[in-house]
Amino acid sequence: MARSRAVLEAGVRERIVASAVELFAEQGYDATSVQQVVDRAGVTKGALYHYFAAKEDLIIEVYRSVFANRLAALDRIVAAGRDPATTLRLIIDDIVVGTVAMTGESAVISRELSHLDQHRTQSLQQDWRRYQEGVREVIRQGQADGVFATATSAEVASWAIFGVTNSLHTWFRPDGPKSAGQIARELADLVLAGLAPQHTLRED
Repeated sequence: MARSRAVLEAGVRERIVASAVELFAEQGYDATSVQQVVDRAGVTKGALYHYFAAKEDLIIEVYRSVFANRLAALDRIVAAGRDPATTLRLIIDDIVVGTVAMTGESAVISRELSHLDQHRTQSLQQDWRRYQEGVREVIRQGQADGVFATATSAEVASWAIFGVTNSLHTWFRPDGPKSAGQIARELADLVLAGLAPQHTLRED
């Protein structure tokens, strides 16, 4: 009985968050009312306020859910102990495919995070900084091992990745010419080619 109730409550919470994501993505945070969220979720205001004290908390939940998924995947990939090139390729695949799977959430984070007060934003940005540093550490390790060239810093190489993935929600289309997996492979090829050591040609 207790488990059934927990599952039911989790379902209600997920419906509320999913409805908020849809509305925020469709019409923006400011234009979305709590009443619209509860109407779309098919719940009462009491149910929403049982889980979230204010509308702003919905954006925080979206942010946390996105980065919880990405950080967990990053930790899992790194812990596997593969070579730096394979590890970085798997990370890029996870970022691209994961971002596409959460396109609505990514759009909300990109557009609406400014609605949070500075204190709460700083707290949430710690997850983003940890993620960036995790990716950069893989690159730095590859450079230290001689697998990656050192001409490009880990910071710039990482932004080549994030520059694409952070904007995916603005241009990726499920019915487009390339799947998320194909884009991930091409991006990984590009980044790894840029990090490949350059061999000096010998003169005959």
